[in-house]
Amino acid sequence: MMGLADAVLVVHALLALFIVCGFVAIWLGSALGWKWVRQRLFRLVHLSAIVIVATLSLLGIACPLTTLEDWLRTGSLDGQGIAQGFIQRWVSRLLYYDLPGWVFTLLYVAFGLVVLLTWRLIPPANSARSKTTRQ
Repeated sequence: MMGLADAVLVVHALLALFIVCGFVAIWLGSALGWKWVRQRLFRLVHLSAIVIVATLSLLGIACPLTTLEDWLRTGSLDGQGIAQGFIQRWVSRLLYYDLPGWVFTLLYVAFGLVVLLTWRLIPPANSARSKTTRQ
């Protein structure tokens, strides 16, 4: 099950990268005229991802991906006392920091609010408006 746990860890890291890099791409793409950063589906998925992270944190609910990974590695939900493999060691260093939980909650909520503000400042393209403009 270690291989599956490593896969969950990598998916978790990719999700975190999507949230952070997606935000950077929206601002950079807006400045450079990249049309894809205004696609509604991309923007909805991006906003939804950070809203889910912030909401779980505010409610004090552990990330389901972390919980699943711990269970796959140990058969328990605390993930304590297990030897780390290569993938776990390096990807975990990117994802997990030894800080109080409230710090993460504050960061997630603040980042979520900035992403929401970005939605307002760099709005996604309106599909209906785009179709009528092309005609």
